[in-house]
Amino acid sequence: MSAWGPTIARFRPSRLFQVPSLIALVVLVVMAALTSPTTSDGSHIFFEIGNLTDILRQVSVIGIISLGMTLVILTGGIDLSVGSVLALSTALVASLLTRNWAPGAPALQMTLAIAAAVLACGLVGALNGLVVARLQVQPFIVTLAAMIGVRGLAKWFTANENIDIGFGKDVAAQFADIFRDKTVVIGSYVAAAILFWILLSKTVFGRHVRAIGDNLTASIYAGLPILKTQLWVYSLTGLLAGFAGVLYAAENHQGNPNAGIAYELDAIAAVVIGGTRLSGGQGTIAGTIIGTLIMGVLTNILRLNNIDSNVEMMIKAVIIVLAVAVQRKGRS
Repeated sequence: MSAWGPTIARFRPSRLFQVPSLIALVVLVVMAALTSPTTSDGSHIFFEIGNLTDILRQVSVIGIISLGMTLVILTGGIDLSVGSVLALSTALVASLLTRNWAPGAPALQMTLAIAAAVLACGLVGALNGLVVARLQVQPFIVTLAAMIGVRGLAKWFTANENIDIGFGKDVAAQFADIFRDKTVVIGSYVAAAILFWILLSKTVFGRHVRAIGDNLTASIYAGLPILKTQLWVYSLTGLLAGFAGVLYAAENHQGNPNAGIAYELDAIAAVVIGGTRLSGGQGTIAGTIIGTLIMGVLTNILRLNNIDSNVEMMIKAVIIVLAVAVQRKGRS
């Protein structure tokens, strides 16, 4: 225990690790103040409450996925399947809500539909984790295969068509009205962020996640539960992607088998920009939240100023490279 104790101590989150990301966020806010369009009374559109809450709502879906991605990357893994898992979730929840199998009990039908979609996605994540941990296949390969296969499953399930939820008074429309509400979406992200911050920074499980990513061999010799930890990490990521799919379906009033394309890249970008080391072992939930906000604020600034979306993608690419460069410099 004495030999392992100092190693575990190094895994405590460092506030200094988040400083570059926090500085970048502050710089972006200053840029927003300087470049934001103004209303007729001279106030900055960026700082209007409606715009700020819109930013939070827009980043919430990716933000929820990024929480799980943080755990995966901290173990030294990666999950490329989260976008496809989100698409599967939208298809499942929309399908279950648009069928009248629980007449007179809309709350029950909504609850069961959401639970079924989220749990199914959790099973996909568990399968990813099982293959990674038990068969020791590279996470990149496993989740790449899952990305392709789960997308195919979502398209097969919906016959390559969207499942429209609609805008009437039925249970599906009620679901959309509730779960597209700004307060519900932002509140869900905040609640998930708090829960996963506690999970990572205040529990033995969180220490195991960091230890495995920092030194897998040492973790094996120390007798840490590698299989169990990796299984839970990928399962939780699947559950979060599934719940993000529920919010996506409500926001867009449809189950869409083509939803979530490239969401895995946005989630990885948010995690890396937030300071999590791609090789594993170092990173925090707080940093990921900051990284997610950086992406959201940057997108908002560019769109308020009518910058071409292609330019937006190029700027984000540069930011990702710079974030990784800062990590490498900080470790040297």
